[in-house]
Amino acid sequence: MCGIVGCIGVKNPVEYLIEGLKELEYRGYDSAGIAVKDENEIKVIKAVGKLKNLEDKVKKSGLKNPEFGIGHTRWATHGKPTEINAHPHRGAFSAVVHNGIIENYQEIKKELQKEGIEFISQTDTEVIVKLFEYYYEGDSFKAFEKTLKKLEGAYAILLITKYEDKIFFAKKGSPLIVAKNGNEIYFASSDAPLIGYAEKAHYLEDGEYGVADNEIHLYNDSQKISPYFKSLPTNKESAKKGGFRFYMEKEIYEQYDVLKENTLGRNTPDGIKFDELDREFFEGINNIIISACGTSYHAGLVGKYLLERDAKIRTNVEVASELRYREPLLTKDTLFVVISQSGETADTLETLKMAKKAGLKTLALCNVDNSSIVREADKTILLRAGIEKGVASTKAFATQVMTLWMLSNYLAQKNEYEAINEAIEVTKVDSALHEKIKRLSKRYLHGHGFFYIGRDIFFPLALEGALKLKEISYIHAEGYPAGEMKHGPIALADPDLYVVALLSKNILFEKTKSNIEELVARDATVLTVSSEYIEMTDDFIKINDTAHPMVEFFEMMLVTQLLAMEVAIRMGNDVDMPRNLAKSVTVE
Repeated sequence: MCGIVGCIGVKNPVEYLIEGLKELEYRGYDSAGIAVKDENEIKVIKAVGKLKNLEDKVKKSGLKNPEFGIGHTRWATHGKPTEINAHPHRGAFSAVVHNGIIENYQEIKKELQKEGIEFISQTDTEVIVKLFEYYYEGDSFKAFEKTLKKLEGAYAILLITKYEDKIFFAKKGSPLIVAKNGNEIYFASSDAPLIGYAEKAHYLEDGEYGVADNEIHLYNDSQKISPYFKSLPTNKESAKKGGFRFYMEKEIYEQYDVLKENTLGRNTPDGIKFDELDREFFEGINNIIISACGTSYHAGLVGKYLLERDAKIRTNVEVASELRYREPLLTKDTLFVVISQSGETADTLETLKMAKKAGLKTLALCNVDNSSIVREADKTILLRAGIEKGVASTKAFATQVMTLWMLSNYLAQKNEYEAINEAIEVTKVDSALHEKIKRLSKRYLHGHGFFYIGRDIFFPLALEGALKLKEISYIHAEGYPAGEMKHGPIALADPDLYVVALLSKNILFEKTKSNIEELVARDATVLTVSSEYIEMTDDFIKINDTAHPMVEFFEMMLVTQLLAMEVAIRMGNDVDMPRNLAKSVTVE
């Protein structure tokens, strides 16, 4: 959660800090701030709300000759989103930005308060800079090392002080990258801000820390180590809106291309091939546990249907935040699969560590190479979805489901080459379909809630469709197995209950149709999505006729994404940055 940037040895540091924060604003936008060394003083500028507010304040700040600095965009974890709680936090002569959670901050805060040190914020981060200054006795690096040893929890830290022309940095459990271009040193919590500025980057491992001046001095457990640099990507255009109203809209339209990229070299006429895997890796595996959160959890549920039906391997799907505290039975004949768009999802990462500790084989499905989950897992299948800036996931979900479909084929030694290609084709957005959904959306704004219903693989899609709608429209929505409506939820049925029915021609068609009839009989307002026209319902969206349910799945996925987006746009919401949410959830 939150975004970090920093730079030193750069001609115009403020430009990089602001531009870098723009690339990271999807990670948190409750507030933002920068701290720079200017005329031998640390000057901090902060603003509540979106980054434009900070940008305006910086222009009016009267900075004279900023030499280097750090920046942060915040998603609140401790303390309300106010300017006082915004980062950077400062002491008498230093400032710090921090991602993660300092678990023992209350204990540290009480100790320092006993020493007469005052705090002004409600955050855990402020203790870092106050502790650093408490330990400072003329040697900044020693004070920084002592500070790190005192901290418990997860952190990515950048700290500056007016006594040194240096940036101090540390990483434990939260992502941080240090990059360079000659003597220019840059920091960020993900790749995007670094593209176009730096040539190569070192992705910090847990426990690594150091100091940057015109060089990167890197340490682990008090021992100096050498950075391991990798080349950064060079194309920034993929992170731009490209003429679409929102990043989310662009990313929905991109699904056709990213699914092609996702399946390239994997879906072949001779069956599925994964360069990342070999058959030996699956020897002795009798069970699969999938651990994930949110949208990735829904993708995992689809995977369960496919893996059990095709590969005949018992599969359980777990909400990571529950699994990590449940003392589950983890046997060594189990493959532990984690799914994460960012590769930094804290709860999912912790379950992965738990599985590794128990001696299980681990596999990650992830979109971000060099992320914490990728580095921790035994094997990884990269999703190849590209940068996803909309907070509500679309193309990452599509690639997660596609990867699980290919994995089930791989394990079953089944060849669905043509069906996979057909599924990709139906994700190409038809302008007439989009226009119809745009017009339909005005009828679905003022009810008391939504039910999305489906059966089999369309039940997890119903969950995902409901999640998309509530994330960006703020309308209450639930996904439900169609056959379960009569066991309670149908009590809510009336004309102001909106139902989106995902009706597959290929799986349980008659039974699902009967479930829809039950709702129609109670006067619910029903929108049916199917290749088979259903006259009795209020609205109907026709999808392509196909013999494969996964092809239906991907086209229905597209419909639910477009519907959620168009409803939210009609309500005047910023669909890219829904309230209270952030893209990469690196806290539990």
